[in-house]
Amino acid sequence: MASSSRTGEARSVPRRILITGGARAGKSRFARALAEQGTYRQRFYVATAVVCDPEMREKIARHRKERDRRWKTIEEPLRLPERLPLTRFSSPAVFLIDCLPTFLTNHLLQKTTPSGILRRVDRLLQSCRRPGLTAIWVTNEVGLGVVPDHPMGRRFRDLLGEANQRAAAAADEVYLLVAGLPVRIK
Repeated sequence: MASSSRTGEARSVPRRILITGGARAGKSRFARALAEQGTYRQRFYVATAVVCDPEMREKIARHRKERDRRWKTIEEPLRLPERLPLTRFSSPAVFLIDCLPTFLTNHLLQKTTPSGILRRVDRLLQSCRRPGLTAIWVTNEVGLGVVPDHPMGRRFRDLLGEANQRAAAAADEVYLLVAGLPVRIK
């Protein structure tokens, strides 16, 4: 983690980090390790998932178990751009948002238009520009494989690709996780 020679400066400058990679590449683990190595007064885990089946219930339980008591969990599947600016925190703080693809999926299932979803992503990215806040966004890299055979799959891939580009452009640092190994690409 980068530090400043002036403590007040380090606490006031917002920092944004994007973690991307394939499924089961270790993105969440790496993001959590980044957050835990920092000297933050508060750590927030922002969960976008909702329990929709036994597999998701198990995944959510596993993620909860991996976090210690220093973490405060915020469960917010749809209203992140509205909720994050209202969340009070002691500076410096870190918000780990896990994950952008689920946030997009939640909105697709609510029949939000692609342009509406991208506007919400832009608002989310903007809401993370608060002094004293480090935001770590976890996402998936879905454009490296086979073209989905279903129109909804292609729509999701294209939408997430655009959202990832916007998040990467807004980020100060971007990491690609491959087989559990992080590669800094920005």
